[in-house]
Amino acid sequence: MRRIILCLALCAVILSACGLGEPAALPTPQISTNSAPDAELAVRAYLDAWNAGNYPSMYTMLTAESRSAITEEDFVARYADVATQANLFRVDYEILQSLINPQTAQVGYRVTLNSAVIGAITRDTAIDLRLEAGNWRIVWDDRIILPELAGGNRLSMQRAVPARGLIYDRNGNVIAGGTRAVAVGVLPSLIAEEDASRVVSELARVSRRPASEISRLLFPEQGEAPFYVPITEVSEEEFLTRAGDWSGLTGIRFEYYDTRLYYNGGIAPQTLGYYGPIPAEQVPQYVPRGYQSDDRIGRLGIEAWGEEYLAGTRGGSLYVLNPAGEIVTKLAESPTRAADSIITTLDSELQRRAQEAIKDFNGAVVVLERDTGRILAMASSPGFNQNWADVGNYNSNWNSYFTGGDDVFFNRATQGQYPPGSIFKVITYSAAVESGQFQPDQVMDCVQEWHGLPGQTLIDWTLDKELPSSGRLTLVEGIMRSCNPWFYQIGMDLYNAGFKNAVSEMARGFGFGSPTGIQMLNEVAGSVVDPEPTNEETGRNQAVQQAFGQGTTLLTPLQAAVYTAAVGNGGTLYVPSLVERVVNANGEAVLTFSPEVKGTLPISQTTLETLQAGMRLVVADPRGTAYRRFTGFGLPVYGKTGTATAGTGLLPHAWFIGYTDANRADQPDIAIAVLVENVGDGSDFAAPIFRRVAGYYFFGSPGPLYPWEMDYGVVNPIFFNATLQAQATGTAEAEATQQAQETPEP
Repeated sequence: MRRIILCLALCAVILSACGLGEPAALPTPQISTNSAPDAELAVRAYLDAWNAGNYPSMYTMLTAESRSAITEEDFVARYADVATQANLFRVDYEILQSLINPQTAQVGYRVTLNSAVIGAITRDTAIDLRLEAGNWRIVWDDRIILPELAGGNRLSMQRAVPARGLIYDRNGNVIAGGTRAVAVGVLPSLIAEEDASRVVSELARVSRRPASEISRLLFPEQGEAPFYVPITEVSEEEFLTRAGDWSGLTGIRFEYYDTRLYYNGGIAPQTLGYYGPIPAEQVPQYVPRGYQSDDRIGRLGIEAWGEEYLAGTRGGSLYVLNPAGEIVTKLAESPTRAADSIITTLDSELQRRAQEAIKDFNGAVVVLERDTGRILAMASSPGFNQNWADVGNYNSNWNSYFTGGDDVFFNRATQGQYPPGSIFKVITYSAAVESGQFQPDQVMDCVQEWHGLPGQTLIDWTLDKELPSSGRLTLVEGIMRSCNPWFYQIGMDLYNAGFKNAVSEMARGFGFGSPTGIQMLNEVAGSVVDPEPTNEETGRNQAVQQAFGQGTTLLTPLQAAVYTAAVGNGGTLYVPSLVERVVNANGEAVLTFSPEVKGTLPISQTTLETLQAGMRLVVADPRGTAYRRFTGFGLPVYGKTGTATAGTGLLPHAWFIGYTDANRADQPDIAIAVLVENVGDGSDFAAPIFRRVAGYYFFGSPGPLYPWEMDYGVVNPIFFNATLQAQATGTAEAEATQQAQETPEP
């Protein structure tokens, strides 16, 4: 009896503190060791379901009377509103005391609501239960959540959101950040004839786009110009610096707005990502992190990877409001923490130029610092303008959310998987020499037809081009001339000599078939498969196909750039990096990245040096497959062309990989991989793009016009279409036409 009296006294204190009324109103309790655990189990099940956010399940645990007093919809909405307003990420509890009668019970507990914004809120309260059909059921009451919510009170959070952090390029230039911006566009029908030339020049200067490109947009040769043409978005500061006196100038429209601006018209969209609304299906994931359903987050790329840094820490004050919306009390508050900023490895000007260099194609360009793995530029085409994600941008009103559908979000540099074609000969060469079965100075006649596989005739590329055969070549010269029969022979001979997996294992050693390890972007692993081990005929055929980069072998342009850099830097495979460091509001480093070695190429120094010699001949020897593309370039380039079969009825993919060896004290050497989808030969399309990007990096100059250009950035549609047609029909007309159309280096 003494124990019962002490127990009742303790419960009175608990209930009084929780505001649940005097214990005298309760039925006379009877402590039952058989019943108490069952009531506690019911409460634990209810509170566990609350922590899991399983509100419908909680509703089924209520008494019949409670379910008649509140609908499931209202019940679920009540709990969901508490979770949303408080930004709950977890509910903790501790059972304090149980009072049991034959048909009723009360369980006192301590509940802690853990808020992502204002921290932990802890209260002592209680749940009443009633026995129905042999099961304990919950008597619903607002105080089950918090005592302060009795009588229909509700929670309301007043949030404080810090300004989003900036993203910089390697040189300290802001490439994404909050600012006052200007959306510039044109109403072509309103341009007076006498203003046309000046309008074009003004818009070209503001947007940093070729005047010829602006002119084509405003005054198309065929059809009518659109009613409104979006031109660019620039910061207010840039606008005032670049724009002239537009008073009285017809047709131009510009609108000021506040936004997160992506400078230079939006660069590296798939790499930087963009700032956009939380997708509806992801709202439940973000509310427990302090967000509201209508907030914006980093979407894609660095913006998504760095969300925890760029968003800072939200603060706020959590109030209790009565049903009339009046403040009853403030439960808790917390200050904001300023956002961090991210300094990338990107060179924003080189990035812009790389995007321009490949904008007329589907494809990718990756530029790495050869000796560190830092990414200086990563362009994937087609892309999108991140600034259009802000509906406050007047220009975005004239576009869909993003034009091009999901394809524009696809990062061809890290997610595109392509057959490597002849750029794979770098791997096959390495496997051949390392096996001891071949020597770099070994000679073979590079014929146009190879009959090494029974019943099959495989050809050299010179036959398709109606050019003479390459004749006798050393193995190193086979790289220079990209002689297909040399590599057919290697694939077959290695297989027959018992080195069946020599090429595939070498490919893995070069990074094929596994992710590069880049942290900030989604990437795929590509594919490298061993030849069939049990069927000699099938395995031999697969080995031959693999030896010249066809068959099942696939890689990404990023993987190609990484192994190209390794060939150039002496054999070190680096993990590519996009972020140099993360800094707080005081400029102090929160996170710092250093070059990270993933491995080394599995080849000897001698093999590496002879491989480098072959890649130098590709560019420097008049017989090299890319020689005419680099005439007069002025810096040593080592490269390899590639033309990869893409499927029946499709033009091949064009590849060019290469690195520089300028050894400048003030400018690191670079490795570049260029992939252009379904256009033709690597020497005709990918190599010129490589040269332009490298030219901008070293000289600040685009070099010669592309064979398909009528002006920088402006395609000659007649020549371009004729070139593709010639490629498709396998004639030499494209080669002859391109040689005739080339423009000398300025």
